[in-house]
Amino acid sequence: MDGLRAQTLPAADWETVIVDNASAQFPAAGFFSDFPRCRIVAEPAPGLTQARRRGFAAARGDLCVLVDDDNVLAPDYLAQVVRLFSAHPRIGAIGGASLPEFERAPEDWQREFFGLLALRDLGPVPLISRGLRSPGAVRSEYPAFAPIGAGMAVRREAAAAWGAGPASVILTDRRGGELTSGGDNDIVLTLMECGWEVAYFPELRLTHLIPPNRLAAGYLARLNRGIQKSWMQVLTLHGANPWRPLTAAGAALRQAKAWLTYRAWSSPAAQIRWQGACGHFAGRIRIPAP
Repeated sequence: MDGLRAQTLPAADWETVIVDNASAQFPAAGFFSDFPRCRIVAEPAPGLTQARRRGFAAARGDLCVLVDDDNVLAPDYLAQVVRLFSAHPRIGAIGGASLPEFERAPEDWQREFFGLLALRDLGPVPLISRGLRSPGAVRSEYPAFAPIGAGMAVRREAAAAWGAGPASVILTDRRGGELTSGGDNDIVLTLMECGWEVAYFPELRLTHLIPPNRLAAGYLARLNRGIQKSWMQVLTLHGANPWRPLTAAGAALRQAKAWLTYRAWSSPAAQIRWQGACGHFAGRIRIPAP
């Protein structure tokens, strides 16, 4: 919250939309009384995609920025979003660097999995898709620099196209204690299919607060499995999955083989890698048509 209060963009130029997504406990409205133009909207259907769609629908501005409760935006973040979108009219979604602030210093082996925690710094040069995907074109590689959910900024016009998308993507995103996370990818793919560019800009910087439990081997294993499973499912939903579908039995056999390949018993890191492989195979299981 302090990151939002410190924004240099004049308070009259932006609003705060807080989505209460079926929470058991929610701060009293007075907690947000010093926020400029703050509104609380309710979304009773649980799930990150549901909450985001509700927030986009409630927003009154032309630009939207996604901010999670563990993100602290740099003071000039909103001002940079306005400037960058103004300078690049064909870009529909942008993101930047997500830098960690750990409550407890990570161990060396945990650094391999920082990407799972939405941590990244892609350097000082802007990266733009520039026609990588366009309507009717052959689907191409998903850009590695595509915006992630933490701090993602989206044009409201582009967000409307995503909000009108299939409800099936809701099954691939966060709900309750699940660690699937296909919603970010779905936003990017939908926008690119509609002809929008996506980009990374180093001017956009936020701090991602990481508590100790996010570095636990068990959590990282569940997270890797959920991410890889939902990635396969989102690619399939968009007709862009290069891997062939599997039966449940076929996925189980591959998961067992991966146990040996990754030597999953040998270390926490190996267990996390194996769980990622299990998620990949599980996400390719063919779902019978209703």
